[in-house]
Amino acid sequence: MKGRRMKGRVLSVASECVPFVKTGGLADVVGALPAALAAVEWDMRVLIPAYRALRPVLAQMTPVWEEPGLFGGHGTVYAGQAEGIDLLLLDAPHLYDREGGPYSGPGGDWWDNPQRFAALSWVAARVAREGIAGWRPDVLHAHDWQAGFAPAYLAYHGAGAVKSVITIHNIAFQGWAPVNLINDLRLPGEQFYPDGLEYYGGLSSLKAGLVTADWITTVSPTYAAELMRPEFGMGLQGVVAARSARVSGILNGVDTELWSPEAGPLPYSAKAPAGKAQARAALCAEFGVEVPGPLAIVVSRLTDQKGIDLLPQVVPNFVAAGGGLIVLGSGDPGLEAAMRALAQAHPGRVAVRIGYDEALSHRLFAGADAVLVPSRFEPCGLTQMYGLRFGTLPVVAATGGLADTVIGVSPATLAAGVATGVVFHPTDALAFGQALTKLVEVYGQPKLWARLQKNAMAHPVGWETSAAAYAALYESLRA
Repeated sequence: MKGRRMKGRVLSVASECVPFVKTGGLADVVGALPAALAAVEWDMRVLIPAYRALRPVLAQMTPVWEEPGLFGGHGTVYAGQAEGIDLLLLDAPHLYDREGGPYSGPGGDWWDNPQRFAALSWVAARVAREGIAGWRPDVLHAHDWQAGFAPAYLAYHGAGAVKSVITIHNIAFQGWAPVNLINDLRLPGEQFYPDGLEYYGGLSSLKAGLVTADWITTVSPTYAAELMRPEFGMGLQGVVAARSARVSGILNGVDTELWSPEAGPLPYSAKAPAGKAQARAALCAEFGVEVPGPLAIVVSRLTDQKGIDLLPQVVPNFVAAGGGLIVLGSGDPGLEAAMRALAQAHPGRVAVRIGYDEALSHRLFAGADAVLVPSRFEPCGLTQMYGLRFGTLPVVAATGGLADTVIGVSPATLAAGVATGVVFHPTDALAFGQALTKLVEVYGQPKLWARLQKNAMAHPVGWETSAAAYAALYESLRA
């Protein structure tokens, strides 16, 4: 924010950033943080790779850093403002100028992913130490395994005054590499031992970040606690537990202007909810469904982690009770087929769209009555927050950020007037089916349903609280 004195500076390093490149929620968070932090007077710049799709953006930027011999070729960092973000793009054509996604091409994962993201981390650590174009950060903030080596390079090659934070967005992805790459990845061999870089006989960029960063965050308080348990830590639970004094959970937020019921073609609000019924009618017409009870949606990757395999077990009874379902997503071919089979078995009540469509997802949240999120683990989750924002009541498993953001219907929460959705535990078909039964019961009580919708829409889901927490963390590290 030009002309405004900032309290501090942060270099955020990641593999994705909305609106430039996205495969999941990581990109949403990385893209939203700079504006959220600017509001609390912290200056954040974002470093990401210059993938082939970003070359038009690169053409509008200025070269500010040269990095010869960057894991097999020359690297250049370009700087500029794009889409309101102070952006740094690492241009290394030998690593990033490829057809395909950030991590894989037509034949699967890129064989040199360890080197590709070590390069991003190496440049991030150097920029953090030395500054770039007259700007030097107080804190290096690394995101997930793709940036996990950045805190390690700071720790092993001299951090100076720069502090480091690593955020775990999903511990299931750990950046594994064989140990014979340790020298090629510019890591010290003497650190290859169980409390250091060694990870089940190999290397993990995520573990490297966890053992070397000054602080570890993850994207919800419940997920931070869960990560110290074997069923959630995925082999890294001991590492997280050993550093528990320097682990905190900070909930993600959502862009409340982008995800806004007031901004849609049939606008509505908690004070003027009539547009919700109109949006529902339009959605039913678009998908050819007619649903007397609650119309639920699933907007998700179709994977077992997301609990999608439970849907065929619970949807028939839900439909029999008057409910309906629209699914938008893609993923496991078997689950895609299972969703199509559900639609074929329940014409006029279940509809499926394989793929992802951003505009359609907004129409789904605007028109649906409920959003189903039966995840087996969910570090934070944004889907349930979109549901809250639109008065589309979340039906969620009691895990991670889902447990931290949705207040389940119960005698106590109804008496206190605070319920915002339906929460179930454990994540199995029995509990999920019972949650859908409860959803149908609540939907059949119009006054109660309206009150729950108002509660949901009043629940804070923006970035204000989270940005203040990050700013306080950065300040404490700098102090």
